[in-house]
Amino acid sequence: MVTVSPSKCEEAPTWAYALQLPHDPLAPRIARTTLRAVLVGHGLPQLTDTAELLTSELVTNAYRHSTGPATLRLRALPGTRLRVSVWDANPHIPPPFDKSRGALRPVPTEADCGRGLFLVCHYADAWGGYPLGGDLFGRGGKLLWCEVGVQAVDRTAAA
Repeated sequence: MVTVSPSKCEEAPTWAYALQLPHDPLAPRIARTTLRAVLVGHGLPQLTDTAELLTSELVTNAYRHSTGPATLRLRALPGTRLRVSVWDANPHIPPPFDKSRGALRPVPTEADCGRGLFLVCHYADAWGGYPLGGDLFGRGGKLLWCEVGVQAVDRTAAA
């Protein structure tokens, strides 16, 4: 049997939030507003700007490339870090999240879109994605995630 030291439990962050988002163009704004409230409520306002940018990009991607609802999950990680995950019903993992992780292709200057996930890869401390075979409701899809901490905040501030 594994024993966990109480002091270790006190140090580990323990909160997570999930928000169901309808397929609606307001979903990114609602996700950002929720994120701000969660970070301020848990004393992590220093992560807000970077986390807000990355959350907005992930939720916007879910809205643009899926026809159904999405789910935003925010979870505390050790070391004043945050994991942002977004589930949507489209099983396609877009580059660069598709594990090819080759060189990021530049987006033409005149392009109206196509930069969002590249911003996530550039400003997040870690990121990834994977297909889901099905959840409790029989839905598949994918999950894209990123982690934000002090290093990501420093990169965003320097930009």
